[in-house]
Amino acid sequence: MLKTAYEISGAVRSGRWLVTVDHASNAVPDWVNGGDLGLPAADMNRHIAYDVGALGVAQGIGEALNSPVIASRFSRLVIDPNRGELDPTLLMKLYDGTVIPANARAGDAEKEARLDRLHRPYHAAIADLAAQRAAPVICAIHSFTPQLKGRPPRPWEVGVLYAADARLAGPFIAACRAQGWTTGDNQPYSGHLPGDSIDRHALKHGRPNLLIEVRHDLIETPQGQADWAARLAPLLQQVLADTGL
Repeated sequence: MLKTAYEISGAVRSGRWLVTVDHASNAVPDWVNGGDLGLPAADMNRHIAYDVGALGVAQGIGEALNSPVIASRFSRLVIDPNRGELDPTLLMKLYDGTVIPANARAGDAEKEARLDRLHRPYHAAIADLAAQRAAPVICAIHSFTPQLKGRPPRPWEVGVLYAADARLAGPFIAACRAQGWTTGDNQPYSGHLPGDSIDRHALKHGRPNLLIEVRHDLIETPQGQADWAARLAPLLQQVLADTGL
């Protein structure tokens, strides 16, 4: 199913998981500054515009777990679907040292249009998918850049982020480390972000959840994405079964 704001794969799959990809795309709709944020193509292909490789990993996991996958179809630089509507980083004017020209002059009316046409439909679709399932488990797939400008290299292969609910996160971190992977515990970021996708669709409903970050140099290619999906999916099933959630 294709929509302007999102894409759903496997909507009728019967698995308990609901796999989300907030930052799946670097696309800019043509009604947003003529489809151009004023950045060169090289910047739009960087992590600042989307989560490199995350969509392919999520699709592989969804197939392996017989569960639906919902992915955004717009760049996080247009408006960030993993931010609450009141978050000051919802519409970024500067990201990792790069000024976003079309956002620098975007006012409240422009922000409201992007919310109404992109952000809100995406979240409405996640809410609808979750409501259709008896006991959904939310799994958000992201990727992270190996190194931010002026910062040291990040050593983790995988990061697991969580806030108040670590029922799956704790066992999943242990399972990843048992595989020999350098695994971040709330690294490379904190999982506490009020109003974000996990907060909105999992925490506020008491649903079990995981937010997985994979370092994007490991999943830049289709083969890397398939490999990591094949590694992660069995661990997700194992941890869910072991916890009895």
